[in-house]
Amino acid sequence: MPRTINIAAIQMAAQPAPVPQRLERAEKLVTQAAGQGAQLAVLPELFNSGYEYSDQNYVLAERMEGQTATWMKESAARHQLYLAGSFLLLDEEDIYNTLLLVAPDGRAWRYDKNYPWMWERAYFRPGHAITIADTPLGKLGLMICMDQGRAELWARYAGKVDAMVISSCPPTMQDLTLIFPDGKRVKSKDLNPLQRQIYLAGGEIFGRYLRRQSAWLGVPVVNTTGTGHFSSGIPLPHLSLAMYGVTRPDLWPYLPRAGAARIETAYFNETYVADASGRVLAQVPPETEHYALAQVTLAEALPRPRTAQPDFGLPASVYQFDDFANSVLAPVYRRQARRVHGPQMAPVSHQTRLWLGAVTVAGLAGYLLGKTIGRKKKFL
Repeated sequence: MPRTINIAAIQMAAQPAPVPQRLERAEKLVTQAAGQGAQLAVLPELFNSGYEYSDQNYVLAERMEGQTATWMKESAARHQLYLAGSFLLLDEEDIYNTLLLVAPDGRAWRYDKNYPWMWERAYFRPGHAITIADTPLGKLGLMICMDQGRAELWARYAGKVDAMVISSCPPTMQDLTLIFPDGKRVKSKDLNPLQRQIYLAGGEIFGRYLRRQSAWLGVPVVNTTGTGHFSSGIPLPHLSLAMYGVTRPDLWPYLPRAGAARIETAYFNETYVADASGRVLAQVPPETEHYALAQVTLAEALPRPRTAQPDFGLPASVYQFDDFANSVLAPVYRRQARRVHGPQMAPVSHQTRLWLGAVTVAGLAGYLLGKTIGRKKKFL
């Protein structure tokens, strides 16, 4: 016999504010959703702090025993529902963007964001595992924001889940504006061909493209986003501006003052619950801090894809650019995490040590070989 779940997708304004204030706002929305019969309530990514590229993020990272996780457990118990939301988790040696799902009885499941989007890599490290919460509601697969843009991650959940739970807070980076100290404003789509590609393909990332993947799995999906106006400084401003302006010589004079530049844009406003066919059942209106409540039906048995996985809709160059940004920003994360939380933070992985060792050996071997060849030529 098919089962049903009442799911509340909660949309919150994403401007940063003190954690207690944001938890108070979240409590109000969860209370309202619970009063309408929600069995599962999903909050946006970084709901407890807001979304910004700022050094304050290192300070805002909390332990699992901190105020955010404690509030989530207390609220789930108080309202007798399952509660999910993402926050920066300070683990023993690293900071993660963690989606926590809490049951009314205190049980909890943790998912760490696998794919930080570009500048996010400056503030936390990626996870590598999927998480399937085996609950009385069903088997729930967890993701955060741009994780859902990776087809291989969807494929890892295929045939294993009853529904997908996604917590997001994506600014519309495909349509951002660079603002310089003298008031000059440049749209990202006008910077270079890659940014133009992102602009053309990016509008449906959290809408049609996302739902097409969940429909391929054959399961309902809930996705939450932030709303409001996004305004932030730029991590590694000189390098970032150089990459943005590689085909715009008119921006090169701004490089010395890149640290004073800002980026501004909106948020996706894609907070909804959709059924197993990808049809939206309920959605929060744009620019509104509210929730959407819908009842979804789960299949009698775990559904399996019946067709080939659909293309996600983004060009390969977008992922390559994202991967490059992640590699460049990893040292920034390591340096800042250690500055704020101590030298034990962000240890270099064993695989990285092996890779660096191999590069060093190869470089030394090349040097010695070159010296040897040079000596032979000298005596010929």
